[in-house]
Order: sequence, then C-alpha cells, then structure tokens
Amino acid sequence: MKIGFVGLGIMGRPMAINLKNGGHDLIVPERTSLTDEIRAAATVVADARAVAAASDVVILMVPDTADVDAALFGAGGVAAGLKPGTLVIDMSSISPVATKDFAARINALDCDYLDAPVSGGEVGAKAASLTIMVGGPELAFERAKPLFDLMGKNITHIGVQNGTGQTCKVANQIIVALNIQAVAEALVFASRAGADPAKVRSALMGGFASSRVLEVHAERMLNGTFNPGFRIRLHQKDLNLALSSAKDLNLSLPNTAIAQQMMSSCSAHGGADLDHSALVLAIEHLAGHSMRDPK
Repeated sequence: MKIGFVGLGIMGRPMAINLKNGGHDLIVPERTSLTDEIRAAATVVADARAVAAASDVVILMVPDTADVDAALFGAGGVAAGLKPGTLVIDMSSISPVATKDFAARINALDCDYLDAPVSGGEVGAKAASLTIMVGGPELAFERAKPLFDLMGKNITHIGVQNGTGQTCKVANQIIVALNIQAVAEALVFASRAGADPAKVRSALMGGFASSRVLEVHAERMLNGTFNPGFRIRLHQKDLNLALSSAKDLNLSLPNTAIAQQMMSSCSAHGGADLDHSALVLAIEHLAGHSMRDPK
C-alpha cells in the first residue's frame, strides 16, 4: 500500500521505517527535521494535504490533541487531500472526546478512521514490539491489521466506537505513571535507609514486585540516564487527559493526581523534556537525597 506518515519524531521515525521495510511505499511531508534515513526511504511531498492525496492509508503520530487537529484540518492538512475510501489512523495519544469529533468529520468525507495509540516507547517502536490499542469499525481494523503487525506485537481491537482506543491508552498511562512513582519511591527509600538500591532492584526483579518499569526505568533512575524515550511533558499531557476525563465521569483518581504533580515538579525544575523515569528526581528532591550521590 501507499502509506502516508505524518509525525516523524522519536516514535514515528522507526514506525515509518518498519512499514517501509515491510514492503509498503512511504510518503511523508517536507520538514527541515527529516533525517537522511527517512529521505532515502520515502517520497517527500509538500505538505500533509499532498500526503493524503497520494496515499491509501494516512497515519498520524504527533504529540497532542491540538497537533492532530492541525494535521487533519489545518491549512494544507490531511482532510483537504483525502479521497473517498482512504483510511486515516491516528496513533497519537490524545483526548478520547476530541477523537470522536475528528472521526465524525473524517467519516463525513467518506473515509474510515481508527484511533490506535501505542505503548512501548522508543525501544518498542524500533523493535516493532509496540502495544497497539485500537478503536473504530471492524472492517477498518481488519484492513489496518497487517500494518499494525509491522509495528507492534500486542494488538487489541478495543471496540467499534472511535475513542475506545484512546480511553485504553489513558488507562495505560495511569498504570505506567503510578508504577514509575512506586519504583522511584521504593528505590529512594532503600537508598536513604542505607541499602544498595541496585541490589534492591535486583532482588525485587525476582518477586511479585517485578515489572517492566522496574526492569527498564529503574536502571535509568540508578544511572541517571534520562535521555527521552517518552518525555515527562507528554506523560503530563496524558495524565491531564485522565484527570479531565475523570472529572467528566465524576470519578476520583487520587494517586493519578499525585503522579501528575510529581511530573509537574520535574517540569518546573527544567525536566519537561527528560524521560518520564526522571520522576525520581522529584521524589529525591522531596527526600533531600540522591541515589547517585547519597552524600
């Protein structure tokens, strides 16, 4: 298929390359930030409108709700170039409510729409092992499934209604944030109490406390290597979506609110573009103690 791809950042670049390596033609909009790898792999056209006009499927992978809105409906956007029958897949993590509106507007152009946010970070994007959570019509999902298989391993059709994929992603981000906070608190506690946090992590990996966050992000915390796989500011955005949705649903999410405040503290101290494992810096600040420099 001819696959248009809009949003070639940390996640989007390897996802697009995996589609190209799977035998599909890749079409992308011109950007000064395009890497040599992408330029060699893709046909580069003027803008998102031209991408849509040349594509059978258009995939979006951009940071936030407003970015999806602009990519779809802004000047030179995807919607202006769509042909009837084109499939639009938004793999960004955005508002479930806005997603329903975007889908209705794309459907009015006689095109199908899927919301298919992902989890797994840069590592999962490069390894084509992403978890993909999909909302939208069954037939559109079946059409897109071979593409999802080139980008991920755990692919779930959450529901036939648009927005259900985004709802699942918000739930995922709640769990990941709380797990990061739990791991950060446990390791800072262990270090402050005089135990070697690296050995504590090793011991916990063999028990019920084991998790992907303990495996990957705890190592980042111990080493202080916070180059972004998934940025604090993006996880902040996802937790804000959770809290605003909870308000609409008359729900209380107290621990989610605390995790969001810890990430806000990191951002306030200049860490918005660090990896979300840097939440540990907020915990260390409150403790007046660094695991990497316990003195």
